[in-house]
Amino acid sequence: MRALVIDDSRLARNELKRLLKEFETIEVIGEAGDAIEAKEMIEEKKPDLIFLDIQMPGKNGFELLEDLEEVPEVIFTTAYDEYAIKAFDYNALDYLQKPIQKDRLLGAINKVAEKKEKVSARSEDRMTENHQVFVKDGEKCWFVQLSEVRLFEVDGNYTKLYFEDNKPMIPRTLNYLETRLDPQTFFRANRQQIINLKWVERIEPWFSGSIKIYMKGGHDVDVSRRQTQRFKELMSF
Repeated sequence: MRALVIDDSRLARNELKRLLKEFETIEVIGEAGDAIEAKEMIEEKKPDLIFLDIQMPGKNGFELLEDLEEVPEVIFTTAYDEYAIKAFDYNALDYLQKPIQKDRLLGAINKVAEKKEKVSARSEDRMTENHQVFVKDGEKCWFVQLSEVRLFEVDGNYTKLYFEDNKPMIPRTLNYLETRLDPQTFFRANRQQIINLKWVERIEPWFSGSIKIYMKGGHDVDVSRRQTQRFKELMSF
């Protein structure tokens, strides 16, 4: 797993890198001392995992995660214990308090490996456009083929499905749905939306090198700059 170490203390970064040298499954590909530098490195290097300090000058670790379009797996490292509950609100895999003990580090890395294995197993069982799913919203129920769902969109703690004239909400996150849906048909356009590529009507250049996708059915979807590049790679020969 390719990892970044993010901490405003050089001594803390060096100590963690020293500990990580003993783990053959981890490759440290860089380090950063603040959120601005870290964001640039994450977007450029696309690590599988980040070891993230919370209290840093400027933006803290939580604010860094909120700025990211795609969040790697996160293990928080901090000298304080009062952030533990909040850390898991950000889907952190573990919370290591400094000074970091080798056995706790081993446990955290094992959690990352176990999660990657589960995601890999799920990816082999992706749902294609030919699958039918049962959807229930209040008193209404549908048995809908995924090819008919043109858009998935975040709505609070739920995700809204758009098909025909219906837009029921289901108690699933967009991140979860992304792991279940076939990426050849269902594309993550931005933080808020997954689109069915079969429903794309036309595409236009947009701001700062991004694109806007116009969907059959009347939806306009702004594709983030990062996902614009992925879209071009996916749709090219």
